[in-house]
Amino acid sequence: MATITHAREAVIQTLYAQEMGNDKAVSQFEEILKDKKVKGSKAEFARKLLKGVLEHIDKIDEIIKDHLIDWSFDRLDKVDKQILRLGIYEILYTDTPYQIAIDEAIKIAKNFSEDKAKSFINGILDKVAKENLNNESKRTF
Repeated sequence: MATITHAREAVIQTLYAQEMGNDKAVSQFEEILKDKKVKGSKAEFARKLLKGVLEHIDKIDEIIKDHLIDWSFDRLDKVDKQILRLGIYEILYTDTPYQIAIDEAIKIAKNFSEDKAKSFINGILDKVAKENLNNESKRTF
């Protein structure tokens, strides 16, 4: 049975395929969901994530660039970039608690990235989450 992690993996797989030049990646998303047996509310969740990342990708990429130290955006591993994009989208634009978004990103990184990527991804997502919390606490109602 597919898990919510499988739903996220389908999103990352689609973003990765698009990054690698597959112009049909987004239109093939439903097939990826079917292959991963992601159905029902989990499939709907995945669709919302993919749509959201694509809608906000320019802003998300700017956030990633702002958090890279001694590393260029173009040098980022393409899988790691997709994991960061999804994690940042979830932290900033969804109701997913940031701890869950970060834990899921690290879990996916364990399966699809090099060992050192886990701490790199964790560090960036943690900074983004803390900055977001600080910005939210500064808002006046």
